Amino acid sequence: MLIRRIEKFLRRTNMPASQFGRLAVRDPRLVMDLRNGREPRRRMVLRVEHFMNKYEMEMLDAR
Repeated sequence: MLIRRIEKFLRRTNMPASQFGRLAVRDPRLVMDLRNGREPRRRMVLRVEHFMNKYEMEMLDAR
């Protein structure tokens, strides 16, 4: 489930939910909407997963 992966990402990175949504898909309400039952389409899932993967790779490279 996408929201579970996002929640884990937010805990690992200490990123606020609204910032995550804004950076990932330009929607600061994304995480709140997903928490409230919003079902993302496949394209949204791919964009969010790409953002999380890219962000974590950049964090590793910065070390």
